[in-house]
Amino acid sequence: MFAKGIQLTLMIGPIVPIPVPRAVIDALESVEVRTASGSASGFRLNFSITARSELNTIFLLAGVNSTPVTPALRVLLIVTLNGQPQPLFDGVMTDVQLQPGSPGHPGSLVVTGEDVTRVMNKQDWSGLPFPAVPVEGRVALLCAKYAPFGLIPMIIPVLFPDVQIPVDKIPAQQGTDLAYIKELAHEVGYVFYVEPGPTPGTNIAYFGPELKIGVPQPALNVDMDALTNVESLSFSFDPEKGVLPVVFIQNQLTRVPIPIPIPNINPLQPPLGALPTSLSNIEFMKDTAKKSPMKAISAGLARAAKSQDSVTGTGSLDVVRYGRPLKARGLVGVRGVGIAYDGLYYVNSVTSTLKRGEFKQRFELTRNGLVSITPKVPV
Repeated sequence: MFAKGIQLTLMIGPIVPIPVPRAVIDALESVEVRTASGSASGFRLNFSITARSELNTIFLLAGVNSTPVTPALRVLLIVTLNGQPQPLFDGVMTDVQLQPGSPGHPGSLVVTGEDVTRVMNKQDWSGLPFPAVPVEGRVALLCAKYAPFGLIPMIIPVLFPDVQIPVDKIPAQQGTDLAYIKELAHEVGYVFYVEPGPTPGTNIAYFGPELKIGVPQPALNVDMDALTNVESLSFSFDPEKGVLPVVFIQNQLTRVPIPIPIPNINPLQPPLGALPTSLSNIEFMKDTAKKSPMKAISAGLARAAKSQDSVTGTGSLDVVRYGRPLKARGLVGVRGVGIAYDGLYYVNSVTSTLKRGEFKQRFELTRNGLVSITPKVPV
């Protein structure tokens, strides 16, 4: 029991994790998990250890430097809050560091790791052909290799498809599975990430546009007496962040690149602020001239959407008081900070820290404008 009403379950094992012995849980001092948009999730486990501790043997046999013969050691963290279990992290161990103790003081063992994308970045499969296979099909085939890790592909069809004819060119993989999927995502203006859930032991591999729509999480309340559920929250506004990207499409007859400005009109990332970010800069994306028109437009839309997040908020909260863990890559409401900054925000990153008696989170919020677009924030 790490905090009132919160139970932490730690499972470790190759491919299929199993609950760790009681000695491991007793030695666990703290857990840190970070999830952020645009990067892999990671964890850090801090153990108290002595020279005769069982943990010495357990982690020596872990096989941290895994090979195709000895698979990576999988780590699964499950948080049970008010009787409802939910996965906090699912990934593989990447490093173990030991600091011996001194007379009268125990040593420390630090275990770190990353999500399942770490496994996808081990083997180089350059040259593997995909004749007449669309982007979505290639991603699905690559993700299918990692079904033993509970990987479930969630693939959104490309907004502007561009299937190459086999007689013209046969696309081939370059680099590892993760590198190639990220390259495909970059070409069409998409993102790719893996997050745990919806049930423990499964992972969602999302390939699609960065979504800033959906049902908001419970509101973050500031300076509202008994309703206050955050420990700190501050905001900053950058009025010069807005960028108008200009892509280039090459005329096949004259070979002359044609510049096309791309406004931020992505329906999957609607404005969250009534006063949108003003356009202060023009960015010429010259590398798009080498791409097909559809890929160039997709890249421009992705750049336009990312440049609009001029409002940034950072803060911390106590999960017990908030009522549930705050999740990254989703929406959340904010109340009590004033007309300019109240409203809906996109949760850009969350760092969860569990210690004996507490479960706290640090978070970062972003928004593409000032003043709420909704008269009321969902509670």
